[in-house]
Amino acid sequence: MKIAISGKGGVGKTLLSALLCKEFVQSGYSVIAIDADPDANLAATLNFPHPEEVTPISELSSLIEERTGARPGQAAAFFKLNPKVDDLPEKYSLKHNGIRLMVTGRIKKGGTGCYCPEGTLLQALLTHLLVQRDEVVVLDMEAGIEHLTRGTARAVDRLIIVVEPGRLSIDTAHRIGKLAEDIGLENIAVVGNKIRGRQDKEQLAASLVGFNLLGFIPYDRAVVEAEMANLPVLDASPQINREVRSIYQALLATEDTNYDKTQNVNKGHESGAAKS
Repeated sequence: MKIAISGKGGVGKTLLSALLCKEFVQSGYSVIAIDADPDANLAATLNFPHPEEVTPISELSSLIEERTGARPGQAAAFFKLNPKVDDLPEKYSLKHNGIRLMVTGRIKKGGTGCYCPEGTLLQALLTHLLVQRDEVVVLDMEAGIEHLTRGTARAVDRLIIVVEPGRLSIDTAHRIGKLAEDIGLENIAVVGNKIRGRQDKEQLAASLVGFNLLGFIPYDRAVVEAEMANLPVLDASPQINREVRSIYQALLATEDTNYDKTQNVNKGHESGAAKS
């Protein structure tokens, strides 16, 4: 399963990404976590040792020049559009508690060629991770879908937009949903976060008509206190863990349903061919 997680800054994308990684690993899956958010907090949330020492792929100038033929920040008339990336997950990732982590950094967009080499490398890497590898991939993105293209969108099993009660977060969710549809990403769902009661649930449900609501994660001060005390946050709130486990199970159930539908369609084609 390939899962991309987006939403307005500060809504809790990284915490949900980390908790889903934990659920998949505990169920025996091989997991790659991709931190594509410029704030890059996924390593710390997953309790990786020395997260501040992780360098994003987009800042590895020598690697980018080696693979694309052009150095970031320098004008280049030609560079490789299909650089070798299949060895990067093993060479440029960290592993802790069964989770492999890569930090990509921001894909910079601009009108000059100096931004193209790192963007080309990151897009090739993401395509490799989403399309060609068999692991579960959880992609923690910034408030948008810049890391996804029409090609990679087809490989994403579910785009989860994290939303908290509030107009700005809801408006961002609608914008992300529209952008996702524009590139052909149809499997879009919403998770409500920082929910304080039934009124918050009803507000989000009324404001997000047409979205698939996967679940509602309650607000728990224990997570904030764990962050402030520099303590692991993944086990700080049993009630949040229970709700994320339900979201995880809903994801698996949806994937099983989609698989069954595909098998039934294939059987129908085979039956029709046999009758012909």
